Amino acid sequence: MRYHSLPGMLGRWIAIVVLLGRAAQAHDIPNDLTIQAFFKPEGQHARLLIRVPMKAMRDVEFPETRSGYLDFDRSDQVFQDAAAAWISRLIQMYEGNTRLPEPEVVAVRASLESDRSFLSYDQAVAHMMGPKLTDATTVVWNQTLLDVLFEYPIQSERSDFSIHPALDTLGLRVVTALRFLPPSGGADQPVRAFEYTGDPGLVRLDPHWYQAAGLFVEGGFEHILTGADHLLFLFCLVIPFRRLRALVPIITAFTAAHSITLIASAYNLAPSGLWFPPLIETLIAASIVYMALENIVDKANVHTRWMIAFAFGLVHGFGFSFGLRETLQFAGSHLLTSLLSFNVGVELGQLLVLLLFVPMLDFLFRFVVEERMGTIILSAFVAHTGWHWMLDRGERLMQFRFSWPQLDAASAVTVLRWLMAIVAVAGCLWFLYDFLRRRAVRTGVGFPR
Repeated sequence: MRYHSLPGMLGRWIAIVVLLGRAAQAHDIPNDLTIQAFFKPEGQHARLLIRVPMKAMRDVEFPETRSGYLDFDRSDQVFQDAAAAWISRLIQMYEGNTRLPEPEVVAVRASLESDRSFLSYDQAVAHMMGPKLTDATTVVWNQTLLDVLFEYPIQSERSDFSIHPALDTLGLRVVTALRFLPPSGGADQPVRAFEYTGDPGLVRLDPHWYQAAGLFVEGGFEHILTGADHLLFLFCLVIPFRRLRALVPIITAFTAAHSITLIASAYNLAPSGLWFPPLIETLIAASIVYMALENIVDKANVHTRWMIAFAFGLVHGFGFSFGLRETLQFAGSHLLTSLLSFNVGVELGQLLVLLLFVPMLDFLFRFVVEERMGTIILSAFVAHTGWHWMLDRGERLMQFRFSWPQLDAASAVTVLRWLMAIVAVAGCLWFLYDFLRRRAVRTGVGFPR
């Protein structure tokens, strides 16, 4: 019979728990990571300077001193291997449509988290070519940064370059700040900055106009199809009017209005306060409630609805701009082209939605429920949803303290420009509406009310 003392058994269990805890810690995925990178083509090679927190490299055994600190003197080869296994294999670089081969690791070193050399490209290069840290620096490995200088062979520094940085696997939330330095030959060379979360897909560092246009048409199309509040607003617009002549002035007014505020917001003509986004989200929910209630009380007619659609379209345009802010960095030098392309994508998405909503409602009102009753029931469901959205967003809005902007000459000019643009577009829409009405009268076709 074997005898185990209670202290001995407790000691063994404690040792097992400690070992399991260390093993689990070694494989933990970091919650938040910030990665910094520079890309610069020069002659027949392109440099990629990148800084990644060392804690992202979870399965690498970094040499340690007897005190448990990182052993810098024995870590050069380990740093090289970590750079290849955890960084370069996750990054795909393209010159035109050709993927570049695996890069050469020119320099690699560990840095302290307090190091500020990656504030600029020149400082980062000087840091990579300067002295390395030694064992005189006492720091544990997962509190350091791994800095790597990669070089890719290229055909020409004037080529079109793209990057697919799939670095999102390094942490639960990975934010990458990438700066592209196109060759200019001068000391004041421009820097194009990107900042994105997770995997952005293929990023064209200096896109052509048609590449930017295609990207933003797709983005606008996806945005309208994934925006529940915009879809419910369109649904309320369509319920009473399911004929082309009735929908044209309404949808045109909504389109023109959200185009105005979307473009204005992209050019920084919208308020910049933290209270503004929750205000717009609350107003969008309120627009859904209003349109649904108007359908319920049977007050909808073309003469007033196109004006209401225009007014609410101004609000929805700001909502579109919030979803567009992070994407505009991929427009390159084609800001206006990208904005117009995003609008085209939104309109294509709206057209698809209308093509689905109109026959669905026609079928529903013809074979399932009488039109007036069906309008009330559907609008009541929409109003209920919009009401809860409005209350929830209103609570967030009330957390902000609103302060009126100072009235000076600059703000007065901005307000006048806004009013002039709104009046001009509203006037154009009125003339369009009047033209369609007169044409309908001349041809003997009834104009919808």
